[in-house]
Amino acid sequence: MKLEEELKQTRFKDEYQRAMLNIIFTGNWLEVWTSQVLKQYDLSSQQFNVLRILRGSSPRPLNLLDIQERMMDRMSNATRLVEKLRQKGLLTRKQCDSNRRKVEIEITEKGQALLKELDPVMEKNHLELTKKLTVAEVNTINELLDKLRD
Repeated sequence: MKLEEELKQTRFKDEYQRAMLNIIFTGNWLEVWTSQVLKQYDLSSQQFNVLRILRGSSPRPLNLLDIQERMMDRMSNATRLVEKLRQKGLLTRKQCDSNRRKVEIEITEKGQALLKELDPVMEKNHLELTKKLTVAEVNTINELLDKLRD
């Protein structure tokens, strides 16, 4: 559906405003779609992101700052997310032996198993979302979004 139909707005100040609103609206739309899938696994998209970050760094533990720097949503409360995941048994937090102020965070086997189960589900989700786009179109979107943030 076109942005005008989604927002029930027929005119925009200019095409730049329409593009910005389209990016924001589409980002939110993708977040809702992904959240619905993750809800079945009792995970938020931010928690899923933290688990994937930890899996990517495994077997090397990360500290909270490392995780925050790699998160998609940098406004999230990483401390709260890590604690919720720890309570679910999906990661561990322990004080570093060499530096007592440093806390090392690692994904557990349970967390690894959950991601392994989620991988094909999320892949199917991504394919469903992007089946309307060609590889060339996806490359163009990526180039333009990178250019916008540059």
